[in-house]
Amino acid sequence: MASLRIDGLWKRFGSLDILKGIALEVGDGEFLVLVGPSGCGKSTLLNLVAGLDSMSAGEIRIGDRVVNAVHPKDRNIAMVFQSYALYPNMTVRRNITFGMEIRKVPRDERERALQRVAKLLQIEPLLERKPSQLSGGQRQRVAMGRALVRDPQIFLFDEPLSNLDAKLRVEMRTEIKRLHHRLGTTIVYVTHDQIEAMTLATRIAVMRDGEVQQYADPQTIYERPANLFVAGFMGSPPMNFIPGRLIRDGGGLGVRLGDGAGPPSTFPVPGDYAEWIDREVVLGLRPEAITRYDAREAEGKSGHHGFECAVDVVEPTGADTMVFMTLGGTETIARVRPHDAAPPGATMRFMADMTVACLFDPASGRRIGARA
Repeated sequence: MASLRIDGLWKRFGSLDILKGIALEVGDGEFLVLVGPSGCGKSTLLNLVAGLDSMSAGEIRIGDRVVNAVHPKDRNIAMVFQSYALYPNMTVRRNITFGMEIRKVPRDERERALQRVAKLLQIEPLLERKPSQLSGGQRQRVAMGRALVRDPQIFLFDEPLSNLDAKLRVEMRTEIKRLHHRLGTTIVYVTHDQIEAMTLATRIAVMRDGEVQQYADPQTIYERPANLFVAGFMGSPPMNFIPGRLIRDGGGLGVRLGDGAGPPSTFPVPGDYAEWIDREVVLGLRPEAITRYDAREAEGKSGHHGFECAVDVVEPTGADTMVFMTLGGTETIARVRPHDAAPPGATMRFMADMTVACLFDPASGRRIGARA
């Protein structure tokens, strides 16, 4: 195991900045996920950590060693790529041990490492097969096995599940998480899938346009996103963003919604936002924070706001149903129980949990109250 520290990392191609001053610290045994849309720089960052590309400025430290000028083979890292990159003419056994052969590791040591990894990944019956005889999930296990026999300080995963179907992705996510619990090795994992990020990571770095937008544990990122981008990217369906104006509401504060098409509605917001009174804000509510109004549930609960709205569209998803409506002129999604949803065109009474609401500055996009 080893820690990883990235400080002031820049990557430029000509006049184009691909990475812009990245700074991250990953502790021993942590599982860091780099997540963001295509082109945000996450794979480039991983390649720089691996030594597969050269940086323009900054420092990368693995453990106590600065590795800026260290060759990839000497960094004591192992990488699992998006493509399995298995040798088609070799058996699983040789695919896993071939790198050790090249490094002239003794045969008995190679065999011990092979048996340990094969047992860990449950691929013992597959050792004499060739890649063409394996399923996608089995090939990915072999690719991981090839990395595991090296017993590296850090594992690097570059979108390893993107070639698998939905069911296999879920299964392999579980396998990777179980593997991390068993080994306790530091892992840096790249994905564009926010569900993978939330389920796997101990900490997440959300990236956009070569910059880290927020670096925190999954729950913090989900509940207290740093800005509109993070709030909209992390979560499925994404957070609802409803423009409004912060006003005094009785003895407290509220966000007044209204687009002129109907009577304005005020949603009370707990918290100290006094400096934002009479200013435009964006109200952020996760879909699960808006449910069907239940008088028994609402009774005695502070911070819950009941309101009525016409249903536009209903989308059943099995365990939950998504109800689309229009609030303040903005499409808004509620997540309700399947039998609670009213049909399209009907008026439904909802309840919003305002204790989990976020307010954002519409100009900068930052969450009000978040640190700059």
